Amino acid sequence: MNILVINAGSSSVKYQLIDTSNEVALAKGNIARIGMSASVLTHKPHDRDEIKVSAEILDHIIAIEYIISILMSKNHGVIKDISEIHAVGHRFVHGGEKFSGSTLINKDMMKEFRNLIELAPLHNPHNIRGINACMKKLPNVPMVAVFDTAFHSGMPPHAYIYGLPFIMYKKYGIRRYGFHGTSHRYVSDIAAEQIGKPITDLKIITAHLGNGASITAVDNGVSVDTSMGFTPLEGLLMGTRSGDLDPAIILHIMAREELTLHEANTLLNKHSGLAGISGISSDMQDIITAVDENNFNASLAMETYCYRVKKYIGGYAAAMGGVDALVFTAGVGENSSRIRQMTCDNLDYMGISLDEAKNNDANGKLTDISSTNATVKTFVIPTNEELVIARDTKEIVEAM
Repeated sequence: MNILVINAGSSSVKYQLIDTSNEVALAKGNIARIGMSASVLTHKPHDRDEIKVSAEILDHIIAIEYIISILMSKNHGVIKDISEIHAVGHRFVHGGEKFSGSTLINKDMMKEFRNLIELAPLHNPHNIRGINACMKKLPNVPMVAVFDTAFHSGMPPHAYIYGLPFIMYKKYGIRRYGFHGTSHRYVSDIAAEQIGKPITDLKIITAHLGNGASITAVDNGVSVDTSMGFTPLEGLLMGTRSGDLDPAIILHIMAREELTLHEANTLLNKHSGLAGISGISSDMQDIITAVDENNFNASLAMETYCYRVKKYIGGYAAAMGGVDALVFTAGVGENSSRIRQMTCDNLDYMGISLDEAKNNDANGKLTDISSTNATVKTFVIPTNEELVIARDTKEIVEAM
């Protein structure tokens, strides 16, 4: 079965066409700057070179048209006819408490999706826009929504409730939801395979460290706690997000700087984190380069970043009553041996110890980087959220 995986943002659409018979991505790409001048389609067939196409792509419907056309293109395509797209799997950021698993999309579901917009106003409307565009251009193709939040739906109430009046949860759904669920789910499954035990017998901590970053405690295959909360702002220090902070701080800054709600939100989400502390960049590679040039703020940013991750590792090991494996994934987690080493320094007491040579050679590939005397396995596992979406889509469509 060929599954078209769609991840629609405000001005972009990422896509992959995955053949689920062998789980190969036949093609992948991205359309950027939708609705702006000089939109760009980047397309990479699995067996040919990447190409870039500039065009005027005014909306998501036209974007989907371009994606379908290039997938069938004589020179750059991987299918001959639109009928070879058997189903579409959509990344959907926030499923709220309504959706604890992936679901077939129909008119009733679309109504439910619109009810969730207030929980993720920066993401869900664009996900819906992508679904509507695909439904228009592929009207007879079954479609499935796969939610970032679903994997975390098994958290116990004591892990997801906040210290606010309980009526706020009942009225507005204010609780921890967590994100990056497809990534945490995928890499924890792979870790269990590498260890050679059922995931139901393991305690795993998964660290998804990218520009957005989160860490999850996976106990017997269930996410029992995760660092992101009601929104993706909570938790670890990130590229431009503050992560955990005293909530009174923002009230104080708003009063002193006379910030509007919109300005305060922008401060926390767009101008904080690594970028805010370093004053240089939100990109970890830029930070590391500046550290090597003895930049104080860059060093402080990197040390704070690793310290936050380390604190969560210790906290989640305590919450689960132990840990069998630690996983690093996503852009920073997969590609920075230095961040992995700094994070794991002095964790020998809990059985986490890295082999320096293995760690240095692990970037971008699945590797056990544990030292021989480690009692906790530490892995680098490249994430594959698109494959999770394709697998769920295939399972649901085949059960129709």
